[in-house]
Amino acid sequence: MLEIHVKAGPKKEFWDPKKEEFVYIEELDRDYDLSLEHSLISISAWESKWHVPFISKEPHTEEQTIHYIKCMTINKNVPDVVYDHMTLDDVKKISDYIHDPMSATTITHYGDDNRKSRQIITSEVIYGWMVGLQIPWEAQKWHLNRLLKLVEVCNANNTPPKKMSSKDVIKRNRELNAARRAKYNSKG
Repeated sequence: MLEIHVKAGPKKEFWDPKKEEFVYIEELDRDYDLSLEHSLISISAWESKWHVPFISKEPHTEEQTIHYIKCMTINKNVPDVVYDHMTLDDVKKISDYIHDPMSATTITHYGDDNRKSRQIITSEVIYGWMVGLQIPWEAQKWHLNRLLKLVEVCNANNTPPKKMSSKDVIKRNRELNAARRAKYNSKG
């Protein structure tokens, strides 16, 4: 969970060059502490409004980004003006939190398994993975990257090991031999 402190502030007026109009932000009369979670629940709520996959190579608009931060907010009844008073530093903290791997686990793939899938990943697809892998429902509240890593681990554990190709065996042995020669300062 991420905590963001939004300070009270006066009414603001600034020029939006894209829309070519003045934008007004209401006064924020008191400070707010926001509790945010980047979870499957948040993504599901966001996708239900926008009807596009959250996990995508396409960048989100400013409006979509602010809406996602609202979906991440656990606090109840937070006025919209609070999000208008967030600083760039607050948005950077949120972005860093979203992109944090939240895991120490790494999985090594051999052969052709390291190709990225072209499957479009939506919240329903992830829920389907949870059902198929018998991951408990409480995991929908976890940080999304942690949940996706668990899915990857479950898939790796349920997949029989593939034989390494001759090319991969030779490459691995070459790397191991080079590391040993360097460690023991030998020629062969």
